[in-house]
Amino acid sequence: MADRSFGDDYEFALCLTHDVDRPYKTFQSLYYAAAERDPSHLRSLVTDERPYWQFEELMALEDDLGVRSAFYFLNEKRLREKSPSEWLAPRNWMLYTGRYDVRDPEIVDVIRALDDGGWEVGLHGSYESYDDRQRLRYEKGVLEDVLGDRIRGGRQHYLNTNVPETWDHHRSIGLRYDASYRASPTYGFDGQYDVLRPFGDDFVVFPLTIMEIALRANTPSVDAAWRECRRLLEEACERNAVMTVLWHPRYFNTDEFEGYRTLYERTIREAKALGGWVGPPGECYERLVSATP
Repeated sequence: MADRSFGDDYEFALCLTHDVDRPYKTFQSLYYAAAERDPSHLRSLVTDERPYWQFEELMALEDDLGVRSAFYFLNEKRLREKSPSEWLAPRNWMLYTGRYDVRDPEIVDVIRALDDGGWEVGLHGSYESYDDRQRLRYEKGVLEDVLGDRIRGGRQHYLNTNVPETWDHHRSIGLRYDASYRASPTYGFDGQYDVLRPFGDDFVVFPLTIMEIALRANTPSVDAAWRECRRLLEEACERNAVMTVLWHPRYFNTDEFEGYRTLYERTIREAKALGGWVGPPGECYERLVSATP
């Protein structure tokens, strides 16, 4: 068993993270309405309904569970910033449209409410920023201006990384950790139970153990997905591991994404029952660094 200290004799650590990609349901309404032949998906285009705006619900859930998590905010390029030859590419419409601006007053209010309530606010590096230090520096600066404080870490969009160059970019712009590294091609530890220290200093990489999309794509039912969550929690306890999970906020919309909220809640409850420390990576980072001789 590895000798890691999370404080107060916890058996392992469960780090909770949320990538804020699309808090508004925009062009997805048309896609789902056509794919499922269900016009109810179009309501959000003509009413005040916001099925992907789940911040308050998620904060209330975590408050009830007595935990906090990290929310990583995206500052994606706009399609107009791409060359005209790229404007008609379908993939670019998916990547660069329907996003949000971290400086919009409503987003600013959410970021500050999270910070005031004890949640961690971090950087969700835009799609091409993994290889662009100046863009990362710009995005970090904008987010810190909104937050009114420094941020400690984050995760790259789509888990994009060049190893170790992206990590060096993060370290160079003042981030203390990265959470973009996937431990397994699907989900699980794949033998990676500890954080990585790629440069032999205090910069830390948190391997991603479970992303909700990959978990459900590789299990036949919600019940089967829960059995995998419980198995991995037991493995984390046995191995004194650092386990990191990612649930995108829109998946807490129970009308469209059945079972995802329940899986998240049960994972937190089971982690606590097994004696795990539960919280955001930034706080886990401080515990790990302070325990390093």
